[in-house]
Amino acid sequence: MNHIYLDIETIPCQSPEYLAEVRANITPPAQYKKPERIAQWIAENGDAAAAEIVAKTSFDPARGHICCIGWAIEDEAPAYFDMSAIEDEASVIECFFHNLPKLGQNRFIGHYISGFDMRFILCRAVVLGVRLPDPVAFPRDVKPWGDNIFDTMTAWAGARGTISQRDLAAALGIEVHDDYDGSMVAKLWANGEHDKIASHCLSDVETVRAIHRKFEAVGY
Repeated sequence: MNHIYLDIETIPCQSPEYLAEVRANITPPAQYKKPERIAQWIAENGDAAAAEIVAKTSFDPARGHICCIGWAIEDEAPAYFDMSAIEDEASVIECFFHNLPKLGQNRFIGHYISGFDMRFILCRAVVLGVRLPDPVAFPRDVKPWGDNIFDTMTAWAGARGTISQRDLAAALGIEVHDDYDGSMVAKLWANGEHDKIASHCLSDVETVRAIHRKFEAVGY
């Protein structure tokens, strides 16, 4: 079985048309009844409210984008593919699929990988028309306790619990050599700092591998 340590970085929807659509449908809180008060609230708060809604699409594969995929196979050095423009997203996913081991079953290891990373990749591949590898190489309907998945968050916190990767690393005495987290990726992308996104993604891959090794060491 091939152990593949995986992390992805995502960004919100980049479509100006979608932002305009969201902005046009912003409504004020229910306590605003008078037309002039409603108009004033929308004028003062509409842009921020729309931006907040769009920002959340980084968690939604129907609207958001994968800007970087990082992985490591067994003990190999981590690798990544990233995009410099939205038009590159399909190529990022295609290149990742192409580099997956073709022999033996692949087991993907990551933090909240069963609830986010694997599903996001799968959905974006469908949206973009990227042909999926064989299910042995890239499983479809992943479960937190499946043989082809090791989800470090679920392994630690259980099916209903949560813990951040950084907090789990700290609990296990693993030093994280990275000053960024996922909440900063959208701003880094907007600033064109793609190298910092890639560095953060690779750091997460290294961290989740170290976490997994802690579980392995005690026979988990």
